[in-house]
Amino acid sequence: MDPHARYQSPLTSRYASPEMAANFSDNKRFSTWRKLWLNLAIAEKELGLDIPEGAIEEMKEHIYDIDYELAIAEEKKRRHDVMAHVHTFGVACPKAAGIIHLGATSCYVTDNGDLIILRDGLDILLPKLARVIQRLSAFAEQYKNLPTLGFTHFQPAQLTTVGKRATLWIQELLWDLRNLTRAREDIGFRGVKGTTGTQGSFLALFEGNHDKVEALDQRVTELSGFTEYYPVTGQTYSRKVDVDILMPMASFGATVHKIATDIRLLANLKEIEEPFEKDQIGSSAMAYKRNPMRCERACSLARHLQILAQDALGTASVQWLERTLDDSANRRICLPEAFLTMDILLTLLQNISEGLVVYPKVIERRISQELPFMATENIIMAMVKKGGDRQECHEHIRVLSHEAGAVVKMQGGENDLIQRIRKDAYFEPVWADLDLLMDPSTFIGRAPQQVDRFLTQYVQPALKPYAEILRQESKAELSV
Repeated sequence: MDPHARYQSPLTSRYASPEMAANFSDNKRFSTWRKLWLNLAIAEKELGLDIPEGAIEEMKEHIYDIDYELAIAEEKKRRHDVMAHVHTFGVACPKAAGIIHLGATSCYVTDNGDLIILRDGLDILLPKLARVIQRLSAFAEQYKNLPTLGFTHFQPAQLTTVGKRATLWIQELLWDLRNLTRAREDIGFRGVKGTTGTQGSFLALFEGNHDKVEALDQRVTELSGFTEYYPVTGQTYSRKVDVDILMPMASFGATVHKIATDIRLLANLKEIEEPFEKDQIGSSAMAYKRNPMRCERACSLARHLQILAQDALGTASVQWLERTLDDSANRRICLPEAFLTMDILLTLLQNISEGLVVYPKVIERRISQELPFMATENIIMAMVKKGGDRQECHEHIRVLSHEAGAVVKMQGGENDLIQRIRKDAYFEPVWADLDLLMDPSTFIGRAPQQVDRFLTQYVQPALKPYAEILRQESKAELSV
């Protein structure tokens, strides 16, 4: 564990991607603070404040070489993390020591720094989400024509296709992509607002010149990589911003749980399985088992991601007046936890989606067990076309269906309804048509066409902003 970390998730070192772990590291946080102090000094100098010669260049040279031992010693003495790092930066930059943090409050670096880290975190997550959608879309395309038994209430229903079922997962992921993109685009900058958000300290620095204070706010915002700042704040940016970020992440958690649960159910039916390595062990006692451990882990982490939004909601609701400090410890846990958890879930989901195994023969056998009952209406209609009486035909079908059902339920046998129909002379007019009437592909409606339309009109446009990233990744994978 990093000895300089105030909080480090147990997810960080083992499971999170290097990019996301780095985004929530001490190096990222404290170097971002130094960049913010540099941006403030640059903007103040541009607007006429007397910033010492060479101070700017000196600050630029010492953004990343943080003396953590000194910072820890200072924080232990001062009991204030920001002032400890102001002092540590000043020691490294003696020409700038007197102007670092000039006019600012602690939240200038802590809140603006958090907003940068949250923005950058979403920039890591969104392409990964696009990649998962792309992988599942390829799966949907591959299996768009493969009939499979549909389920409602986890009871046999009408047929669908394996690919069509996958589009149900993809559609929810597309909504997650939309929601997280909105959250990313909505993130503003706290800017330079002073101790209670009135900009009073900066107004004093610029001797009452309101235009220069507004220009300072805008310039620091631009230097920090944002186009807009929040027009009003207290000492902190509104913690509702955290809610707006964590809620769509929690919603993504619900999507993952749904997908992983579906795969777990299908694994029990032996129709579809997650990847299973050659030497993987499913159970220490039962050597035959192939437990869906990836999907189980996904469900476990997805539930954790969902509840983290409650922290953000609770914190936003109890911020007294211009601010209170009971948000800090909570946010230092729930914000990185949410991003690290979602990052891991995306890696898991990509791994699962790239290695899904489909067993068509098992699917075909299950269809054959249920399709005879579903085909009865088609058989009745075919008999009517041959001159039969619908009510009389319905009664014959009813009797034979109950007999076949008893074989399945009472004797554990196969569904032999069609064999019974082939032996019943009443149905001789449609004997030659039974194979066509029982063709599973005639029971899937517009499922293949729906998949094609969905992928073309919805998925492809949503992935277009990530086309180059995905293309480069595919190229890199081919070269390995």
